[in-house]
Order: sequence, then structure tokens, then C-alpha cells
Amino acid sequence: MPVEVIMPKLGMAMKEGTVSQWNKTEGEAVKKGDPIASISSEKIEMEIESPADGSVLKINVPEGKGVPPGTVICYIGNPDEEVAATAAPVQEEKGQKEEIQAAHPAPPPKKPGKARVKISPVARKMAEASGIKPEDIIGTGPGGRITKEDVEQAIKSAKESRKQDIPVQAVAEEPQRIPVSGMRKVIAERMHLSLQSAAQLTITMKADVTELLALQTQVKETIAKRYGSKLTITDFAARAAILALENHPEMNSAFMDNTIVTYLEIHLGIATAVEKGLVVPVIRHAESKSLIDLAKEIKEKAAAARAGKLPADEMQGSTFTISSLGASGVEFFTPILNPPEAGILGVGAVSDEAVFIGDKIEKRSRLPLSLTFDHRVLDGAPAAAFLQTVKQYLEEPVTMLL
Repeated sequence: MPVEVIMPKLGMAMKEGTVSQWNKTEGEAVKKGDPIASISSEKIEMEIESPADGSVLKINVPEGKGVPPGTVICYIGNPDEEVAATAAPVQEEKGQKEEIQAAHPAPPPKKPGKARVKISPVARKMAEASGIKPEDIIGTGPGGRITKEDVEQAIKSAKESRKQDIPVQAVAEEPQRIPVSGMRKVIAERMHLSLQSAAQLTITMKADVTELLALQTQVKETIAKRYGSKLTITDFAARAAILALENHPEMNSAFMDNTIVTYLEIHLGIATAVEKGLVVPVIRHAESKSLIDLAKEIKEKAAAARAGKLPADEMQGSTFTISSLGASGVEFFTPILNPPEAGILGVGAVSDEAVFIGDKIEKRSRLPLSLTFDHRVLDGAPAAAFLQTVKQYLEEPVTMLL
């Protein structure tokens, strides 16, 4: 009897999953544990493995199609087995719906054609966008799998070959159109909703972190030996924000149904870039954690998120968020609120500047801070007071250790 492969539920809040790519075709033989498809939800991307030996008898859900958890996406079985006629595939959206004739038996499995090219989803999209056939690329990954780097090299080679014979009049090429789905679709919807539904305003300030950097260097070896970790600027900024939220609870709020909801606990979101977009791991009850515990949890959850192993439940329920672009060399920016939160703190790149200290000019390290807040929840003065408190903690780092 054919084995059903269903769209898994990746977290309690998951409403839809999308098949990003089929790694196998109908009629192709598979072994138990083989990756047969790549799927994505609002926050997670992962591969689905075959639950049994056999062949792919029927693919029910096409690539790029979103379906609810529990939907049968394909069937695995022996080549001579037939799938029940009632197991109709999920159709692509069309102007007219095609009727499914239950009286007709399912067609026999397709015979395997030429070998399928092994290529990662990201590499496949890059190749398609550049007009390069995956079959023409030599893969250097495990088992000959084509990687992102292989496609980049192929694009570079193609550009060099085109330079040798450039026509006088180039024909306009059709732009690449990629359907928005999975994580990118959710990011697009939430960011658009955020800007439409909140009165967002961004204020900026610089903190003198010269003493903080000195402290960071001073405790570096001790932290590494005792805890096997290190303290980053983001860790210190997170700790400063938590302490400031305790002093200014109105920033730890949300605007919902014409009501301002102020949270008693601080659940800190850490915006984290992943391969396909952005996720926000949540440090729950952050106010109860020491600087070291906070730093370790930030790193662990960020690593799990980048590996696609962080459960969706651990990326929900934040009350305030931090977003850092310091590693990219960005100074000030305008972070967008993570709905329905009332505040998000942007952390920029530290730079050395000449600053007057009394009548003397000294070289000081300064950290750009950008605070976006919801003007429906609080006004400019209390928001500025919150940011000033964050600045004060960063400029007096020993107070974050007490």
C-alpha cells in the first residue's frame, strides 16, 4: 500500500507550508531517508526525507504551492502499486478549475528519465535568474551537488565569454519573475503591515563605548576559559536595553485593539539574518538572566535559527526587539517595528572619532543607536529618555555587571 508523505507542522502557529523544490520526480526510485523535497514555512526551511524504500508514485503538490499542514504532498510505494483515484493532486491556480474524474484509475508511474541534477535550492534560483542551465555546471559539493559558489563561478565565466563578442544593439531581455512564497512572503506581509498599522518614528543617538571595549578586552580570556564564550557589542546592547526597559516599562508595550498593553516580563527578540530572509529568536524572561547567560542564549538560538533547527514557537512572543547591522558597517538606520511591539533598537557599527573632552581632543569609540517607536504608545520625550538610559548603561558598562 502506498505510503503518504504529508506536509509537517513546523510549530503550533504554522498555517501553511510550501514545497520549495522537488529533489525527486514521479517514477524515480528512492531509499528510506533520501531527501525527496525541500519545504518552507513562515520561519523555517527544511528537507523532507522518504519514509520508505520504493518509488515516487505521485506528486500531489507542485513547487511553489502553499498547502496546510497535514496535506499529502506525494506517495511512496512499489512501482506496480496504484494510488487511489481520490488522491487528486493540488492544482495550480487557473482561470477555470479542471474536473477530477474519480472513475479513471491513476496513471502508471513515469519511468525515470535522465539523471536529476543535484543542486541546492539557492543555487538553482541563482542559475535560473542568470539563464544558466544546471546541467552545464560542474558541482563541487558532496556527491557532485552544485553549490552557490559553483553557480557564481559559472556566472563569472559566462560574463567573460560574452565580453568577447558584444553586439552593437542588445536585445532587451525578459526580467526574471520569482513568485513570493514561504519566509519571504511572510516577511513582506509583516513589514508592509507594520508600516501601515503603526505611527513609526526613529530617533538616533551615539554612545561612547570606549570603556566598554576596554572591559570587553579585559575579561575576554576569563570569559573564554570559564564559559567557553565571548561577549559581543550586541550582547552588551541587549543587556543595556533590558535594564532600560525595566526603568521605562512603557517601551515594553504593544498597541492592540485601541488598547496599550504593557508587559510585566521582558521577552527580547534578536533579529537574525538567515539564508532566505530574517527571523527573530526570542530570549524569554530576559530580565532574569545575567549578561553571560544572555550572551550564551543569544548565540545558541541565532546558530539554531541559521541552521533551520530553531522551533517556530521560539521565534514568537517577543515584547521588544534588537536589530544589529554593525557587522555590515552600517551606522544609523531605521529599523521597522516587529508588530505589535512598540519599540525596536537598531545597533550600528562602532567607529573611532575625535571628541572634545573638556578642552582636549581625544580619540573615542562611539556606537550609533537607532530607536524606532510607535508614537501611538508613547511620545518623543519618554522614547528619548529610554534611549538615553540605554546610552548611559553602555557608557558605564560596570553597572551592567552588578
